[in-house]
Amino acid sequence: MAADGTLPGTEDDSTVATALAAGPASATTFDVGATTHPGKVRQVNEDRYFVAPTSGIFAVADGMGGHEAGALASSTIVQCLESIGVAVSAADLLARLEDRILRANVTLKDISTQRGKIVGSTVAILLTYEDHFAAVWSGDSRIYRIRKGTIEQVSRDHTEVRDLVERGLLTPAEAKTWPRRNVITRAIGVRDEPELELEHGVLEPGDLFVICSDGLTGHVEDSEILGASAAARSQELCDALVDLTLERGAGDNVTVVAVRYVSSRSGEAARTSLAREATNVVVRHRTGDDEAAAGGLNGAAS
Repeated sequence: MAADGTLPGTEDDSTVATALAAGPASATTFDVGATTHPGKVRQVNEDRYFVAPTSGIFAVADGMGGHEAGALASSTIVQCLESIGVAVSAADLLARLEDRILRANVTLKDISTQRGKIVGSTVAILLTYEDHFAAVWSGDSRIYRIRKGTIEQVSRDHTEVRDLVERGLLTPAEAKTWPRRNVITRAIGVRDEPELELEHGVLEPGDLFVICSDGLTGHVEDSEILGASAAARSQELCDALVDLTLERGAGDNVTVVAVRYVSSRSGEAARTSLAREATNVVVRHRTGDDEAAAGGLNGAAS
């Protein structure tokens, strides 16, 4: 975001802030799950996630750089997001996010300079404020919304292959096997100014957001994500999608965060009750057959 309040390469976010601030002040509750796994091929998990329902922040970062540099990159982003806290308004939430992404970008650029190679990370972030949401991303980690039996990819991949398809130089079928299909065109830490894209909208009860690294979408189709969304709880959905990826070879790290919007109710009693429910989030970091509470560099819940 520039000093005039715009995100680089996006629409004027003052419009988004107004939309996010609309509606009565009320308690909001989510059913949230998260799972990450290094996959069947790679030794190091360079994916990280962050879930903070009370702050309205949910994110996945997929690091790049090799030799654990990718893990450092994605961890840097998550650590910056952890310091956002609870915003007092939608504009404040967006401003805090802008500041943390800029900090992460500067840190990663410095590391890249020291190491003599690019150390960066994709990021896909869902922000919620009252009954509105904003999706912010850079790279090919995705944000889906499932509503009334229909799945929509809210984010748009920042990849070379997507650009070629949009220019009519490749068909969608050809894109699936294109040799450079994994080449991304945006990431945090790559350029002096981070390039983010943003979409926003109104939440409806039952809306389900799936945030994931490309380790999932390299093996699982959108229709299969939709089919798995019938799971009763978000954690069950995350586990099912990661299990399906592992069954198919899991050639990359895979991370899934699921956020289901349950309701927004007014009243002090409801606010107190729902605040407790929103913070009771189950997240899992899985390595092989082991599962443990997520924490440290492999995931964060706040």
